[in-house]
Amino acid sequence: MDEEVDPDNENVNSVLAQESSELLRIISGQTPAVIMKLCEMMPSEERWDMVLGPCSSSATHHIKAMLNYYIRAKVADCCNFLQSVCILCENIPMHLESRLMSVAGNANNDCENSSPSVTDGKTSSPLSEKQLIKRPRIGNHWERYIAAVMRLLQRRWERLSEPLVRDVQLESVWVSLRTPNRGRDRPDKTPGSAEKGGRTPEPDGDYGFMESRVTLETFLNGCAGKVTILVGPAGSGKTLLMSCLGQLWAQRLAPIPSSHLFVLLEFRHLNLLSCPLSLSELLFRHYLPLKGCNEANRAIVDYLISNPEQSCWVLDGYDEFHSKITKQELHGEPLDADKSLPVSDLVSGLLNRQLLPGCTVVVTCRARNVSDLEGLSDKVGHLLGWDRHEIKEYVDNFFGLKGHSSHKAIGPQAADLLLSSRHLLAMSSLPGLCNTCCICLEYLLLEAREPSKREIHRESGTEARRNAESNEEKELHIPGGGRGEEGRRGESYGPRGDQRRGNDDILTDGTNGRAQPTPTEAQIPPTLTQIYLTVLCAFLSRDPDATESNEGSNATSIPQSVVCTLGRYRSELCELSQLAWRGVEESRILFTKEDISPEVLDFSIRTGLFSQVELRREDGGLVNSYCFNHLTLQEFMAALRIMTSADVSDTQLKKRFSLKTRWTTKTDQRTVFTDFLHQYVCGLASPCCTDALVEVARTSGGSGGQSWVQKRQNLVLKLLKNFCQSNTLTGPKILDLCHCVQESQDHQLAKQAVDGRSTLELRNIRLLPTDIDALAFVVSSAGDNGIGLDFGACSMELECFDVLPRCRYIHSLSFRSRKYGDKFAEKLSSILPNFTTLRKLEFCCASLTVTGAASLVSALQDCPDITEINLSDNNLKDEGIKHVADIFLKTLRLISVKLGRNNSSLEAVDYLIGKMSSCLNFQNFNADGVKELTVTFSQTSDLNSYKTKSEPTISLLNQKWCKTKMQKLANSLARCPALSVLDISGGHLDVETLRMLTKFVPKFKVTKKIIANDCCSSVEGLVVLTALLSDCPAVVELSIRLQSPVQVSIVFSGGREKAVNEKSKILCLSCCDLLPAHLGKVWRSLGASSDLTLLDLSSNCLGKKGLKKLLEVLPRLGSIQEVNASNNGIGREGVPLLAGALCSHNNLTQIHISGGDREQVILKFCHDKRKDKQRLKMFRINNSSILPSNVTTLCRQLAYCRSHLELDLSHSSLTDEAIANLLKCLTKMTSLQRLNVSHSIMSTSGAVMLVKCLNVCQRVTSVELRPQSESFICFGIVKAEEASCRLTHCRLKGDELERLLKILQQGPHLSNLNLSSNQLGDEGVKRFLDSLETLKITSYVNLSGNGLTQEGVLDVVSVLCNCNHVSGGEVCLGAEQKCLIWFTQCEGCVKTLSVRESRLEHDHLIRLAEIVSICPSLIKLEFKNNMLDSDWIADFVKLLNSSQRGVSVSIEEYWIRSEDAVSLLCRCLELGSNIHTIGVNNTTLHLSLMKSTELSEDSADLNPSMATKKISVVDCAMEGHHLASMESVITKCSSLTELDLSHNSLGAEGAEFLCSVLPSLPNLTSLSIDSKETCVTVVEKLSEALLQAKAIQCLNLSGHVISDSAAHVMTRIVPTLRSLNLSHCEWSAAGGLQLLGALGESVRLEGLCLDSVQLSEESRVCLAHALRNIKSIRSLKLNGWRMADRGIEQLSRFLPAWTELRKISLSKNLISDQSGDQLLEALNRCCHLEELHLSSNSLGDLTAARMALVLPSLTHITVLDIAENKIGEEGSVNLAKAVTCLKNLTKLQCGRLTSVGTSELCDVAASLAHCPLIQDVGLGWNNCGDKVAEELARVMPLCQKLTRIDLESNTVSVVGAEALVRALQLCPALQLIRLWRNKVPISVAKRLSQRDRRLNFSST
Repeated sequence: MDEEVDPDNENVNSVLAQESSELLRIISGQTPAVIMKLCEMMPSEERWDMVLGPCSSSATHHIKAMLNYYIRAKVADCCNFLQSVCILCENIPMHLESRLMSVAGNANNDCENSSPSVTDGKTSSPLSEKQLIKRPRIGNHWERYIAAVMRLLQRRWERLSEPLVRDVQLESVWVSLRTPNRGRDRPDKTPGSAEKGGRTPEPDGDYGFMESRVTLETFLNGCAGKVTILVGPAGSGKTLLMSCLGQLWAQRLAPIPSSHLFVLLEFRHLNLLSCPLSLSELLFRHYLPLKGCNEANRAIVDYLISNPEQSCWVLDGYDEFHSKITKQELHGEPLDADKSLPVSDLVSGLLNRQLLPGCTVVVTCRARNVSDLEGLSDKVGHLLGWDRHEIKEYVDNFFGLKGHSSHKAIGPQAADLLLSSRHLLAMSSLPGLCNTCCICLEYLLLEAREPSKREIHRESGTEARRNAESNEEKELHIPGGGRGEEGRRGESYGPRGDQRRGNDDILTDGTNGRAQPTPTEAQIPPTLTQIYLTVLCAFLSRDPDATESNEGSNATSIPQSVVCTLGRYRSELCELSQLAWRGVEESRILFTKEDISPEVLDFSIRTGLFSQVELRREDGGLVNSYCFNHLTLQEFMAALRIMTSADVSDTQLKKRFSLKTRWTTKTDQRTVFTDFLHQYVCGLASPCCTDALVEVARTSGGSGGQSWVQKRQNLVLKLLKNFCQSNTLTGPKILDLCHCVQESQDHQLAKQAVDGRSTLELRNIRLLPTDIDALAFVVSSAGDNGIGLDFGACSMELECFDVLPRCRYIHSLSFRSRKYGDKFAEKLSSILPNFTTLRKLEFCCASLTVTGAASLVSALQDCPDITEINLSDNNLKDEGIKHVADIFLKTLRLISVKLGRNNSSLEAVDYLIGKMSSCLNFQNFNADGVKELTVTFSQTSDLNSYKTKSEPTISLLNQKWCKTKMQKLANSLARCPALSVLDISGGHLDVETLRMLTKFVPKFKVTKKIIANDCCSSVEGLVVLTALLSDCPAVVELSIRLQSPVQVSIVFSGGREKAVNEKSKILCLSCCDLLPAHLGKVWRSLGASSDLTLLDLSSNCLGKKGLKKLLEVLPRLGSIQEVNASNNGIGREGVPLLAGALCSHNNLTQIHISGGDREQVILKFCHDKRKDKQRLKMFRINNSSILPSNVTTLCRQLAYCRSHLELDLSHSSLTDEAIANLLKCLTKMTSLQRLNVSHSIMSTSGAVMLVKCLNVCQRVTSVELRPQSESFICFGIVKAEEASCRLTHCRLKGDELERLLKILQQGPHLSNLNLSSNQLGDEGVKRFLDSLETLKITSYVNLSGNGLTQEGVLDVVSVLCNCNHVSGGEVCLGAEQKCLIWFTQCEGCVKTLSVRESRLEHDHLIRLAEIVSICPSLIKLEFKNNMLDSDWIADFVKLLNSSQRGVSVSIEEYWIRSEDAVSLLCRCLELGSNIHTIGVNNTTLHLSLMKSTELSEDSADLNPSMATKKISVVDCAMEGHHLASMESVITKCSSLTELDLSHNSLGAEGAEFLCSVLPSLPNLTSLSIDSKETCVTVVEKLSEALLQAKAIQCLNLSGHVISDSAAHVMTRIVPTLRSLNLSHCEWSAAGGLQLLGALGESVRLEGLCLDSVQLSEESRVCLAHALRNIKSIRSLKLNGWRMADRGIEQLSRFLPAWTELRKISLSKNLISDQSGDQLLEALNRCCHLEELHLSSNSLGDLTAARMALVLPSLTHITVLDIAENKIGEEGSVNLAKAVTCLKNLTKLQCGRLTSVGTSELCDVAASLAHCPLIQDVGLGWNNCGDKVAEELARVMPLCQKLTRIDLESNTVSVVGAEALVRALQLCPALQLIRLWRNKVPISVAKRLSQRDRRLNFSST
């Protein structure tokens, strides 16, 4: 970075010499036109002829010559040249532009009296030459018109300058330069990181920045022929300056030649020109009419058109233009000057060079309007405001020219007051408002006097005002006299406060020599709004008829004098505020006398509130217009209207109330106003202004009351609150919000504005002290939460730092901009100690050097809470960084320091490391070349915490290393405390530097690793590093990669991710281009490193020769566990070597070879002490094309292996010939345990050939083959008694099927054979079934998925008759496509048949019945969803009945319900003479037929239907009236013993039916009418009939209501019963006592069910007494009693007596763990127990432990239900022990065991392997994971009768689900696995369900 220099002390020629190389580059990149202009500035004798073009080879030479000339030229010439370069050239870096303009401006001022050579007549510009050439002889017309214009402009200036107190000089007005066409995004062209330490470009879009400033005179020099824009805010003096420019032109002193025509037009005048006009009409009608003939006008216009460069057009006040400039494409068509055009087109034509191309154009506007002119301008300048000196000078002049001595006396006081007020000071920086501030101060200071003095002032002032009226009239009547607040220069450049010429006798001193009031007697209002209220009163007080008020002021509100003044003029204020509001609404600032009453107009002019402006109408006449003193005053009056008048609605207020941004865009809505309206509204919403508003509102046009005013104030505060709560505001809007909140003086709003904002970000705007003052008001409400301020690319005056300490609770400060340098830092340093809560300071992307850094560091030592410092992207260099490092030990709370991109070297890094080594809390150091330099510390340096915190890390990335630098830095690193990581990546290290590094590594205290990526590039360096494994014991892992990206990692014991043996070491030399010759060097460097456990040599160039060398060194590596030699070009030639190594090396256990895109060769070792034969070795070749010869060679080598061997040839290509060779070698490979050929079998013939292994090798235990899928062959140690064979997804057609059958017929016994999904079809299945008798199968055959039809179903049924060993068949032609044939080895076995979803037709059913009738052993038939209708079923039953044989049939169809079910049952009874039992359950018809020999002789003569023993119609939606059709049939069944009508709706009709049929059923012993709905009438009507049915022993009345009368009758029935079910019944207390009392007499009772009955305490005692008397109980159900510990204790006393107990159910009884233990102990004597239901209790580990002791003795248990209990880890282990002993267990329910999870239930799942009869397992809602699923998958094939597993609502993932799917292939009997609510994605669940439909992921 360039050092800051003082331009006053620099020589302009020397600066040009210093920057000549940079200027050569910049000028060379300009357009030829620009280069030519610069060359033409040289004197003619120095000039040369040149033709510039894009590829001109001589351009650079000429530019060099031009620069050399000006280096030696005069100072003035050099200055003009540099200024022209800055103005003409594009893409000049900011810092260079600023320096050139500064030095040129200062040097030019020193020699302004001397004439530069370019204007001394020796040389002339090209423009002047053109003028001489073009200028014709037109007589005196042109000169006469120019002379008239000169007189016009001089008269204009005389009128405007009359009230001024000092001369206006262009050389004293400062302008900030701006490059044209610059948008918000134009980057800073400051040199980048390579040149200046890596500075970051930043946007620059604020037109108020003061980096490059020149005088207005200098700025206008060279504007000839260009479009120049002068930017300034309202009141900055643009109009006055343009008038001054015209006056100077008239005096031949302006930069514009006097021979040129000077046209000064104001846009506010042009707004009046609505009709189209020509250029001539614009000049001679609107600008200056010329007396004379039209010939002169024509001649002037013609000359102007021919010589456009001889005219200068000044267009003043574009911000007031009603139209918008239109931009044209380059080289647009010229406009016809004689054609009448709208005035906007004329102006656009001038700017677009379509009209008078080459003329000079100067436009004035405000900053927001510059975007409209973007692309049109050649130069842009921003008028700068007055500084303190100029303001003070003006105040002194204002009060000094007053004739009265009192004014002179208060002048110093006024100046002190103004300079002490941020608001007044900011206002006074604009000349147009400085006068207003002086009037306000005059009013305040005189108001502070005693009443008598005010009276003297008032009396003398009245006379003075009368004398001033004539002067005011003269001043106000100026033709074209300016633009209001700017045109009235009485406000701009130093008029008297009342705009009157001062005479010493105007005011008399009334003080009589007494002392003047001190400044403290006058109080400046705290807000801008209150200042404008005071300003308003100051103007109002100038009314000669005003009466002074003597009221005092209130410190917390508006002074009473102000309130009274407003009250006196409320009517005038009402009309004025209404006018101001109308102007705001209509975007008007000029008003006519018709817009306002004459009285108020006169009053406004008299008091100075209004200014008068003369405008020229379209016809050329003059008209008077009026405007407010300043735009801000109009906006304030409009705000006053908003807050005092109901005419302005809430909607209008909300529309106008929005935050403003300082960023300007092309889409911004144009407005003439200054956007202060909303701030004034917020200020008036303050309670301090309420009284003033109420006074103004008390008018006919006002709201009329305090309540309305307060309501409007509350609305404003509410709107402001909404903005405070918004989190989407940009920086400028946040700043505007701060101003609004400050105006409101509401501290609660200020707090809401900062709540939720940790930092206020301000970007790319100019900040004034008033802005910081507003920020201070808001952020000081943050409180202890604190807030941060982030200033990015903001232009800040140094005075802002005087205000910044007012911001309290600041926790972070951030400054980012190239504008911020050492002076900025020094000023900041002076205030930093004031921020007592500061924790973070950022001063980055700036221009800080060592000087500024020293200041900041010194100040930061006084900030005790500082934790973060960011000084990155500056130019501190090494010395500056050392200054920062010196405070590490002085700031104990420091956490982070960032110093990157500061043009530093390794010397600074070494110094930082030395300092950090002394800091106990040092945490991390990161140095990345020139980009990053960061130091972090832990939050405390306490020694105790230091012992426990993690070790620090150091990163030295992308450094430029050499041997000496490495030695110096390594010495420093060796002195550092323990480091976790040292990273030196990115810096190339030669071999010598590497040796130096390895020399110091043992001295480093590194605990984890050293990273040196991109540092080592040669094998020699690799060898040097390899020695670390043997030379440095602390190094446990070395990883090197020499190919891109180069990586080197040296790992120490603390850096390993997994815990391993401390002595083990790893060497990874992957991607290092190692050759076989290099291995010797590596082994020698490695030395005797016997602890090496992993060696990675992958991705090198070893080949077969290198592999041989590697295998030779293996015996030396005694601890090796894995060697990776992948991607070394080993190929097929190395496979025999590896196979031989596997056999010869005892510790080598696995070799993995994989082909494909990346060759893989991995060797794994095991060093256990087992014998060779007990160790399993694996040789794996995947993704390879294995030739037949390769197979033979490999197998011959592996045949020598003495250990158990697994050969994996998966994912390879095995041809039929290769398979044949493999089969030949199988017998020799005696140690082979498993052959994996998954995804390697390419054809069906190959798969069939592999099945032959069953015959070739007698050790084969299982064959599982599926082309292009998983395929295995497993071997036993000795000859296998039987094997399993699974051959699926082949195309077994014709010869292939015959070959397979031949192999199977010659093979050994098979436990099962799976030929599913082989496309056999009916024909193939029939061919297989025909040969079934010749096959030796013991368990089952699976023929699923082979495309069977109904004919194939009949073939399967036929095999049941033809094959004696077939025990059953299952066929499903639906989506499941299932076909299973089961076998048994028992003679005369019972056979079963299941046909589902097979769409059987009538003839199929008839043929099936015929087949069944000739198969006496087929006794069970099941038909489900076969779409059978009622007639077909009846015919089927009739055929079965005619066969006179015993068989059980179930038929399920969806339509068997309700009346249809009853009808079908009756029809079957009528047709079947030998039906033993018949019933309908839900939608299934069940019936069993007896053999004819089983019919009793007694019933031979009876009706055949009377043989039926049981009829049931259960849960099929039957109603009582449906039973009528059964009466005739049932009454014939005199042998009927059981009648079950449960779970239907019998009602009264059903009860009557039973009463009618019971007398005809003398043998009926069991009646069940379990009801779903409670019914009162059924038992009431049935009780008497039951009393007559003497044979009934089992009665089920569950769910009914038993009345007292029915209960009384039942007491006579109960004693005779053996089984009674009264669950869910309802009765009265008396009825219950009767029933339970009768139980005591039921000495033969064997079954009792009282689930969920409500018993009183007396009834419970009665029941206990009854149970004590019953000794024969076999089934007891007391679910839902909630009997708790007391009841269980009592029950436990009865249990030992019930030795015949088979079933007990005690769910939902609040049984505790202790009671459960007691209960199990009592059940120990119930040796016949079969079912135990204890779900939904509170059983725990104690009960489970008792189960492990008791259940093994209860060998008959088939059902165990302990779901929804609290069994934990220990209990689950005991539960598993118990289940292991339950050999007859068929159902296990363990759902919702809330205290267990995956690890605990694995044992339970494993225990199921000992339960061969298990059918149903419930493990739902237990948080079971994949381990449980995998354990179940292992157990499932062992449980052949398993039909259902419930795993819903667990945590099984895809891994567990995949394991279950694989296991299902071995479990044909398993029907369902529920996996709802597990961690399996929907897409995967769908895929798995398609693989096997038995996986259910739905909730149903």
